[in-house]
Amino acid sequence: MEYLLLIVGIALLVVGGDFLVKSALGLANKFNISPLLIGITIVSFGTSAPELIVSLQATLEGNPGIAIGNILGSNIANVGLVLGLTVSLRSVYINRRKYFTSWLVMLISSLMFYGFSLDGQISKIEGLFFVAGLLAFITISISSLSKEHSSDDSKTSMHPAMILLFFLLGSSGLYFGSELLIANAVEIAYSIGVSEFIIGATVVALGTSLPELATSLIASLRGQNSISIGNLLGSNVFNIFAVLGITSLVQPIPVDFFLLYVDLPVMIGFVIMLGLFMFIGKKMGFIEGLALIAAYIIYISYSLF
Repeated sequence: MEYLLLIVGIALLVVGGDFLVKSALGLANKFNISPLLIGITIVSFGTSAPELIVSLQATLEGNPGIAIGNILGSNIANVGLVLGLTVSLRSVYINRRKYFTSWLVMLISSLMFYGFSLDGQISKIEGLFFVAGLLAFITISISSLSKEHSSDDSKTSMHPAMILLFFLLGSSGLYFGSELLIANAVEIAYSIGVSEFIIGATVVALGTSLPELATSLIASLRGQNSISIGNLLGSNVFNIFAVLGITSLVQPIPVDFFLLYVDLPVMIGFVIMLGLFMFIGKKMGFIEGLALIAAYIIYISYSLF
């Protein structure tokens, strides 16, 4: 029964995230915002909402291992699995000038995550630094991309009532989905003897990364590379600066020292790997996607076995 409810929870998160993104895009289109700015802020924040809700719920219910595992696993999944599948299906041409700042902030946030974990916990003061980093990232993004506008002449205007409806449906789906996901992930962890961190880094992280996967794949297939790549870059920044930052403000989060030797370096390694692929060549395609997926499979196999 726990497995069925877990699947229901994941489904609600996916549907909720999808509705929330539609609401955000409908609102953003009214202001003719740059697709990349939409991707790294509104879309990424919308698709990362499950991570925030799941991590907050886990921490408040006394399961911080789920929270840390979810953030780490989700960031690794976003680059290794989501981006890997996206560029494998359709090559993405990279504009270095547009993406460099977002990638650099993602690298800085990952290094901050590692540095703040060295003493064994993410404190409330460190949480404030993360939140300040988020505000700085949003400010820089708006400042640098505000002069760019949407080039999508076929976009349709969404009625305000529909935007509100999507927002309410999305918020409800995310809330109830996170409730089911956390409760049953913990039950499964206890019943089969697997640690909370492993459950968080695999099942929960994959579940909460599905909105990013759906959004990025659809955007890429429609030729909206700015939204696709921007969504993933922004989501990883949001996961650390907002999800980890806000969660640690509620309650300091303990960090197991073994994460310093494997999972955190793996996350940073994926960020560096992405940077090499994005800024050495002119595009990311099947070969790069296959390499990212292979690295992700190796990480998951190591975590489980």
